[in-house]
Amino acid sequence: MSVLPLVFTSGWASGINAYAVVLLLGLFGMVGDDVPQTLQRPEVLIVAGVLFACEAVADKIPYVDSVWDTAHTVVRPLAGAWIGALLAGQSGSLPDVAAGLLGGSTALASHGVKAGTRMAVNTSPEPLSNFVLSIAEDLGVAGVVTFAMFHPGAAAIIAAVLLAGGLLVLVFLVSRIRRFLRSRAQRRERGRADRVPWPPG
Repeated sequence: MSVLPLVFTSGWASGINAYAVVLLLGLFGMVGDDVPQTLQRPEVLIVAGVLFACEAVADKIPYVDSVWDTAHTVVRPLAGAWIGALLAGQSGSLPDVAAGLLGGSTALASHGVKAGTRMAVNTSPEPLSNFVLSIAEDLGVAGVVTFAMFHPGAAAIIAAVLLAGGLLVLVFLVSRIRRFLRSRAQRRERGRADRVPWPPG
């Protein structure tokens, strides 16, 4: 079961930024760490790098970040499951299906924390909080995944504490999330009302 902590940690990180996880693991594999060959393929790293750059921009723009999160509700858990299954297949110490379920469910939970937190932050009138939060997430993912390559058990504990803390914070942000959803629904209604019928009648 030695791969279990790394599967959990990569799942948590994938729920926040799946492309960064693929990119980091692939680069670690290229410099000699024990990482599945699939993650080291040049085409995988190129695609992950391009998508990471797109996310780095989208993640820092108010409301665009929430649209991006919505689009990645399926992508991030699937990425967590895929990475978990690859890691398990590489080590042979954990069944692929079990690792995929663990990585995918952990990624879904951390994605929920991220998406919900962003909705709450988007109720704030200033855009700086989005930028600061995005930088903190990027650094957190990079730091924890890097730490996991050398100390997987300790990194898994850190990821578990961050996930539990994020879920707890999310409970306190429920009212702000509801406000965000109401505001978005009102904007949609105004957009429908402002539409001019075509052809004009």
